[in-house]
Amino acid sequence: MKVLMTGGTGFVGSILTRDLTRSNHRVTVLTRSIRPGTTLPPGAEFLEGNPVEPGPWQDRVPEHDAILNLAGASIFTRWTKRTKKVLRESRIRTTRNLVEALARNGQCAGIRFLSTSAVGYYGFSGDEERTEESPPGDDFLATLARDWEREALEAREVGARVTLLRFGVVLDGREGALARMIPLFRKYLGSPLGSGEQWFSWIHVRDLAAIYRFLLEKGDVEGPVNCTAPNPVRNRELTRALAEALGRPAFLPAVPGVVMRVVLGEFANVLLQGQRAIPGRLLDAGFHFEFNRIGEALKDVID
Repeated sequence: MKVLMTGGTGFVGSILTRDLTRSNHRVTVLTRSIRPGTTLPPGAEFLEGNPVEPGPWQDRVPEHDAILNLAGASIFTRWTKRTKKVLRESRIRTTRNLVEALARNGQCAGIRFLSTSAVGYYGFSGDEERTEESPPGDDFLATLARDWEREALEAREVGARVTLLRFGVVLDGREGALARMIPLFRKYLGSPLGSGEQWFSWIHVRDLAAIYRFLLEKGDVEGPVNCTAPNPVRNRELTRALAEALGRPAFLPAVPGVVMRVVLGEFANVLLQGQRAIPGRLLDAGFHFEFNRIGEALKDVID
């Protein structure tokens, strides 16, 4: 299968590129600029173009059997008015430009459009389980995810088969949120956040890559899909499991929520509240998770 990927040089995208080429898929990575010395694995190539802006790169989009849309600025920052605009435009405009590129061709029946989203779609929902049928929340992140998905679903109008992958927190020992936590725990500075009772929906990076292969090869799963392990945990449980995996005690008191809000502003709510997301559609479709429990997942990524 010939796959076009936005965000292919990022954390998840670079892992997916390696994984898909190993499975004999051909991958085209859309990038703003090709830096000298940058290499891709055999079976992958660069396409230069800014996905936020229309351009000649759009002419190449219909050549592919599938589109993996992972582009989007990181949410792990203090949310100012300016950064919120960047978060929205990097997602909404990229997705809109991809759909417009498909619409130009007019013959896109059956093309697979796998667009990233997040379990933040559900808002902050306490202890209630959230499945793909649950309604969206109304905070900034939920509204962003809802609007992002709405843009992707426009691809249905030109015959594409659209799947919306709602990520939990992706666990990897080298990049992402977990990689930022590990150094603190190694220095005996790990602790729960706020109440510690908030839910943490997670996915091992290897399972996430397997989900993409599963969806591409199965081909009949459309609409929203929660990309989370079947067993979300509370923040306190995550803290204990990470400390155990690193061979460190977790004895510090929780970081007060008020302090986090002073330091991180509105973004702190993402860490202090959460979603208890369940991957109902993946389980129903027969997907097998290699990592079901947080302890074994953390030990694997740290090892």
